[in-house]
Amino acid sequence: MEANTGVLIAGAAPPSVHDRTSHRLAGWSSMVGTTIEWYDFFLYGTAAALIFNKVFFPSLDAMTGTIASFSTFAIGFVSRPLGGMVCGHFGDKLGRKSMLLATIFMMGIPSTLIGLIPSYDSIGYWAAVLLVIMRFIQGLAVGGEWGGAVLMAVEHAPEGKKGLYGSLPQMGVGGGLVMSSLMMALVSKLPEEALFSWGWRIPFLLSIVLLGVGVFIRLKVPESPEFEKMKEEGHEVKAPILVVIREHWDGILKIVGARVVENTWFYVVVTFSLAYAVNQLNLPRAELLSAITVGAALTLVTMPFFGWLSDKIGARFQFGIGVVIVAMYATPFFTMLATKDITMAWWAIVIGLAGVFPILYAPESILFCNQFPSEVRYSGISVSAQVAGLFGGGLAPIAATWLLAQNGGDPRLVIYYLVALSVLALVCTVLMRKEAP
Repeated sequence: MEANTGVLIAGAAPPSVHDRTSHRLAGWSSMVGTTIEWYDFFLYGTAAALIFNKVFFPSLDAMTGTIASFSTFAIGFVSRPLGGMVCGHFGDKLGRKSMLLATIFMMGIPSTLIGLIPSYDSIGYWAAVLLVIMRFIQGLAVGGEWGGAVLMAVEHAPEGKKGLYGSLPQMGVGGGLVMSSLMMALVSKLPEEALFSWGWRIPFLLSIVLLGVGVFIRLKVPESPEFEKMKEEGHEVKAPILVVIREHWDGILKIVGARVVENTWFYVVVTFSLAYAVNQLNLPRAELLSAITVGAALTLVTMPFFGWLSDKIGARFQFGIGVVIVAMYATPFFTMLATKDITMAWWAIVIGLAGVFPILYAPESILFCNQFPSEVRYSGISVSAQVAGLFGGGLAPIAATWLLAQNGGDPRLVIYYLVALSVLALVCTVLMRKEAP
């Protein structure tokens, strides 16, 4: 949920010239690591939509229980800016690699422990308290993970291919979502009593295995060449987070304003629409989970394609196109769901996830990196992206559920919400830099 020719040695400094094999190793290793972390993060989102309202908030009515469940989901976004600040600071001071190793432990261990938390029936509201603590730590991990993974891919990449290589860690979203959706779809086939008592815990407990795989892979990847060069030339700063806030605040605001629509769109499609379609429209859970799985799997193809395309037409231009498409597709998306036809609903989700989302997400790596110099880049992109995640991803399911309730189950206000965010994002995108300072 990141290059040295010949044999790679953990901790070895990369040479000044990186061959094709080294570029690919950095990019693909980054993708595998982010896939594992996003598996843990998305697994919680799916469980929040389908399971946690009944396991941890059974005394509440369906709508209130869903909002309470999504509130624990949002806690992970509240802590993400803090994780971005801390990991960004040390990532700019000590290196990208050390922070990526730390974040994978901070994701994998809490995810495993979630699978061991007793239900409300066993320990009352203490179960929800433990859930919130684990989710908070997961948020810290993702807050530091994304920036480091993106930088390892982009800063290792050859000129002219930074958009393509920067899209590789973005593929981790699709990979993690496929894995988490498949696991939840499998356990959803259990009888309902078994699913809500012990079946949902299995995907979380498997996180301990993925943690071991992730640590092994990340030990193989050398430090970013741009970071090594910056250290050699003595360009590092004492307090990167303070410098980026004081001197590059405009870059932070532009990224927050632009990225919030991408985050909101993604979580509306994969989290809110799932709860809306199952609880309000009475559509079958298994078929909707399969739509998310297929859509996520297709992003493993569409994500690198749009990363490649961003090298051809420009990352900023492509991102702007994606923002416009979100505004245009919001109405058809909810119209297709409202038909209550499972085929139409299935395609609505697949198109939204595999077609619309990668246009925005693939070029973010290089586009956002271009807003900051290398000595404060980890801090800059981490804080910016995670603040956007708080307002976009963390609040999106809650805001959408509240807007839906205010309008008597009619999603029109949710559509207006998406269009308004798209207008803000388009303005911020136009104001962004095309090249790194």
